[in-house]
Amino acid sequence: MNTLIAVAIAPCGIGDEFAPAVAEIVKVIRASGLPNRTNSMFTEIEGEWDDVMKVVKDASFVLARKGIRTEVVLKADIRPGFTNMMQDKVKKVDHILGEKDV
Repeated sequence: MNTLIAVAIAPCGIGDEFAPAVAEIVKVIRASGLPNRTNSMFTEIEGEWDDVMKVVKDASFVLARKGIRTEVVLKADIRPGFTNMMQDKVKKVDHILGEKDV
């Protein structure tokens, strides 16, 4: 079943700069081949539930395997019969705001 998730995976206890660790995590997500988009707070991933959750696990364990305490925040939208939610949800809002056509 198609699932859109927003996930934030971050190290704990390694100082103030997370960018190098987050880059390692995002690399795993991008290599998955699933549609994804990263912003300053979360990475969205879309696909079948099992595929998406495997990517979340693989990305989370990048740091955990190094002995780094890892925090994961996850929000999921499971919507039967819908695909391309990562793009379509934004297009609908933009259309209402008169910014773009749907």
